[in-house]
Amino acid sequence: MLVAAAVCPCPPLLVPDVAAGAAPELDAARAACTDALGVLAASRPDLLVVVGPAEQSGRGPHPEGTRGSFRGFGVDLAVALGLGAGVPGHGVADRELPPSLAVAAWLLERTGWSDAPVEGLGVGEPLEAERCIQVGRDIGGRAARVALLVMGDASACRTLKAPGYLDERAVDFDAEVARALGAADVPALKALDAELAYELKVSGRAPWQVLAGAAEDAGLGGVLLYDDAPYGVGYLVAAWS
Repeated sequence: MLVAAAVCPCPPLLVPDVAAGAAPELDAARAACTDALGVLAASRPDLLVVVGPAEQSGRGPHPEGTRGSFRGFGVDLAVALGLGAGVPGHGVADRELPPSLAVAAWLLERTGWSDAPVEGLGVGEPLEAERCIQVGRDIGGRAARVALLVMGDASACRTLKAPGYLDERAVDFDAEVARALGAADVPALKALDAELAYELKVSGRAPWQVLAGAAEDAGLGGVLLYDDAPYGVGYLVAAWS
């Protein structure tokens, strides 16, 4: 059963080495992510599953110890998912973590995660809501105490300089997601408009709906820890317990 969840954004800029001189601009977001991961640790899970958006090559399961890097963003920085990197037989996957899970691995390393085994799951943007919800239900049944680290960004259309340019629908969409995440509103997350999310370049829709499936009968409460769009992209941090 799901006992806790942390929702974090997944821009590589969250990693200071990638952000370089702009790193201080996301200090508040990093601090909120640290607080959210603290909620996961306090829940004493038997298993932590990290869920994040992925392109085709990064979709599907990623075992503990799978490695990732930020070389594609101009930084020679490597990460590994969980503690399995030092265990024989781990860390030898034939593919790297997708960027969202590499950011998650960095967050876990930064906070010294050692509370439970970790597995990763890359999900594709096109995955329909019902499939996402069923995946979440399956994850929730994996262990007696399951925690989720859910990576994903809100709209990328909040300003003229945003990656998706300005779309006036973005503010309302992001506000509803922020409200739902802060209230642990499972029905609202299930009902997110996948087509609108795609048009607004939202990377978190599918992972959030996986969370909704896992949390169906968990009775968790939520708190919103961060809500901003410093680069015209909505970044949200929430914790459920």
